[in-house]
Amino acid sequence: MTYIVALTGGIGSGKTTCSNHFKKLGIDIIDTDVIAKNILNNNITISYAIKKKIGKKILNTDNSINRSLLRKQILNNPNDRLWLENLLHPKIYKETEYQIKHVKSIWCLWVVPLLVEKRLENKVNRILLVDISIKEQIKRIIKRDKIHRIEAKKIIAIQATRKQRISIADDIIFNKKNNTNMRLSVHYLNLFYIYLSTKYKKNKINVKKNYLTKFY
Repeated sequence: MTYIVALTGGIGSGKTTCSNHFKKLGIDIIDTDVIAKNILNNNITISYAIKKKIGKKILNTDNSINRSLLRKQILNNPNDRLWLENLLHPKIYKETEYQIKHVKSIWCLWVVPLLVEKRLENKVNRILLVDISIKEQIKRIIKRDKIHRIEAKKIIAIQATRKQRISIADDIIFNKKNNTNMRLSVHYLNLFYIYLSTKYKKNKINVKKNYLTKFY
């Protein structure tokens, strides 16, 4: 049985930085965003369905799907967003299950931005939240994705709130200082998760809410 820690957080919170630190420690990472990107790039049936449904306005000059344009389209059209989620998510979860079955590390990190929205908290042993202020979140999104403040706010508005994420988290990294703090927090949590994983595999008991860690 693989001990699964879900890593979640809003857009621009620092999930990728966090997961990369765990990866350097030898932990297997299962990232739903990476899986989704691979499906869009490599699954001909899926990409054809998207092109047929939404049209040429979300395509690059080489006829491939422009993820940035696709994001704008579903951001402004809730029906298209729901349709796309219903199309992609079964494929994403199928690939997730496959990767979990082939995990080599003592525990694995499942990066799930939509953990709260899709009510997946009961699918994992423990939940790690990377949290950030909305003000800093908007600043980072604008800088990273080169988008307007209005679009950044729209993206945040359709995601779960900070309060909702914090309410289900077992461990929280408040990402407001520097990369060194993040790295040290990850090192501590890795040892902690190894302990919990060993206990879980030995006793078949999930230690979940008995502990709560916060890193500032």
